[in-house]
Amino acid sequence: MNVSARSGEVLRSSLRTSMLRYRRSWGLWLLLLIAPVGARLMISDESGRGVVIAVQDQLPVLTSAMLGVWLGIVVTTLLLPVGYIYLRANTNRRQPWQVEEVTAAPRIAMLLGRFAADCVVLLGSLCTLTLAGWFLGWLMVTGPFSPWYIAYPLWLIAAPPLIMLAALRILFDALPWLRGALGDLAYFFLWMASIVMPLLGANQPSSFTANLFDHPGFVRPLAGPEPAGEMNVQIGGVDPASLKPGRIDLDVGAGLHAPGYIAARLAWIGIAVAIVLIGGLMYRPHRVGRRKAGHGWIAKLLSAGPPPAARLDAPAARLAGSPALGLVLAEFRLIGAGRLFLLLAVAVALMGLGGDYRHMGSPASLLLLIFGLCAHAGRSEARGLLKLVVTTSLSPMMRRAAFVLAGTGWALLLALPAAAARGSGEPLLLALATGGAASIAAMMLATLTGSSFAPRVVLLIAWYVYLSS
Repeated sequence: MNVSARSGEVLRSSLRTSMLRYRRSWGLWLLLLIAPVGARLMISDESGRGVVIAVQDQLPVLTSAMLGVWLGIVVTTLLLPVGYIYLRANTNRRQPWQVEEVTAAPRIAMLLGRFAADCVVLLGSLCTLTLAGWFLGWLMVTGPFSPWYIAYPLWLIAAPPLIMLAALRILFDALPWLRGALGDLAYFFLWMASIVMPLLGANQPSSFTANLFDHPGFVRPLAGPEPAGEMNVQIGGVDPASLKPGRIDLDVGAGLHAPGYIAARLAWIGIAVAIVLIGGLMYRPHRVGRRKAGHGWIAKLLSAGPPPAARLDAPAARLAGSPALGLVLAEFRLIGAGRLFLLLAVAVALMGLGGDYRHMGSPASLLLLIFGLCAHAGRSEARGLLKLVVTTSLSPMMRRAAFVLAGTGWALLLALPAAAARGSGEPLLLALATGGAASIAAMMLATLTGSSFAPRVVLLIAWYVYLSS
């Protein structure tokens, strides 16, 4: 068998195995439901509720083509983060690498098969969104109802970002340092940049280069091929009371067929395939066992050090006077475990002394807490550990309540210097609200998923909304 035939067999085998695993994933059905349900909640009606899209301070006329663009924006704002969570947390997150990585199977063909399976699943969710868009169009559109004019802009806008998402997942799984929390953080910043960057070039005339920077693909259909002066395009965070009366009629078709737009959308698909090929070339095998701790002065500074020597003549420990209080204190220590967290906590607390606390100190403390809360919630809600926890005198629900109290306590502690410096209780109220909400969300998501991944990604997205609001 020649090399090309063997690569084709490996690709088909990888695709078939991944699709069989997806069939056993209950989360797949949840993913297929999120898109149409989210579309109905996020499409703005006449009252301005939902995700408001404003051009020149006016709502657009909701034609069939405009509805397709609006649904594409739902994909880039809602479905991309949810799709990333699903791809990183579904049944395919654990691969039999102990068997695969010792074979002579081409890595590129193996990754291409997984990439194709991910694309099938994500584009399947886009099909359900298309069906939901047709139903919404039948109810909501102004003017003629055209299923084609709904589906065409939706797929032209949304398909390339979904395929790129599948490619990034393959790349992150190929590199050891992107397989964990650092990869989640990297995707979070990439997602934010992909939303912000296109709006910066909304005033530029259409060209292949200008449209290539528009990864989500929604700016050109809204701004048109030749923007007339300053184009004020706003997506979300718009106060309906600030909008001008009436609606603006956008020529969405002209934007979709602007010079270089379709070529740029196809180019993003090519870039996604190239990323998968690069991931196959850069693939690094998994390693069993713990990594050796660093021996530099930074590692020694951040290391907790060896445990104290055991005392053979130590008396027996007494019963705790208040087990519930001891549980809260234990959760507090575990959330802030490690010298690195404590050093960052000191830096965050000092950051809150100056400037606008709502947009500087509070987001900084919340970002630090997100990583501490999610890491500890994922550890404490591990499936194997839950069976051990039920044997203790305190119930798992009490431990979860103690986790929420401890997380809120950390938020209040980080905000205390800012409140003392300002002589105001506003930082403490912000800390109480954000810390309590983050603690509850981290524990609920970790309980449902049994890992720290889903709460970390969801809370990072919520942190971005909090920072930008």
